[in-house]
Amino acid sequence: MPHSLDQPERIAKVMARAGLCSRRDAERWIADGRVVVDGAVLTSPAVTVTAENEIRVDGKPLPAAERARLWRFHKPSGLVTTHRDEKGRPTVFAALPLDLPRLISIGRLDLGSEGLLLLTNDGALARRLELPATGWVRRYKVRVHGFVDPARFAALARGTTVDGVAYGPIRAQLDRQQGSNAWVTLSLQEGKNREVRRVLEHLGYPVTRLIRLAYGPFQLGHLGRGMIEEVPNKVLREQLGKGDAAGRVNAHRRR
Repeated sequence: MPHSLDQPERIAKVMARAGLCSRRDAERWIADGRVVVDGAVLTSPAVTVTAENEIRVDGKPLPAAERARLWRFHKPSGLVTTHRDEKGRPTVFAALPLDLPRLISIGRLDLGSEGLLLLTNDGALARRLELPATGWVRRYKVRVHGFVDPARFAALARGTTVDGVAYGPIRAQLDRQQGSNAWVTLSLQEGKNREVRRVLEHLGYPVTRLIRLAYGPFQLGHLGRGMIEEVPNKVLREQLGKGDAAGRVNAHRRR
């Protein structure tokens, strides 16, 4: 098997890292009898493999896992951050160029939100960069309806609770008031589901436009709407430091 697996890993995880499918899809493929390990058809995904095992999917050897890669995507409003949408709405992944590997998102932007969305081919990298412990700040530019009192933002720096959900510290500042609308910049580390919208609506400022400008050290910059650009491997290595995900970013250098 062309993977450098030092420790046993679940077969579905290995298939996903090879870019064939998601872990959930891998489990379905196994149930359908499409996966063979060392000549035996798998009947259960509860199997671990190492570099010593020969894995075939639909009769073909499992491709070598790529190094971990990262892309910046300028998500337009109106796209769902999912591979398949049960309501048939257009998705982020259907909008990507066909020559890209299978990608997953690092965090999400909801249907009406736009701006920077980080995408990767590596699940472990995605999980690492989503963790609040990573300490990366998410920065947003938000248009709200109403006349904003900047003094009301001060309490957000200590954290707030909305409908029983506790949110961490948020730094917010009024950029400009334009008639009955205002532009606000917010910075936060947690990034819970719909956090920006819920917190601002709790203050009485419904959101009419939400743009993510930055995710940690990665900026939206001048990336055009709907455009995607890979983060140079050197930059990604510098930002990750050490760890398992960093090891996969550097793997190609040792080949």
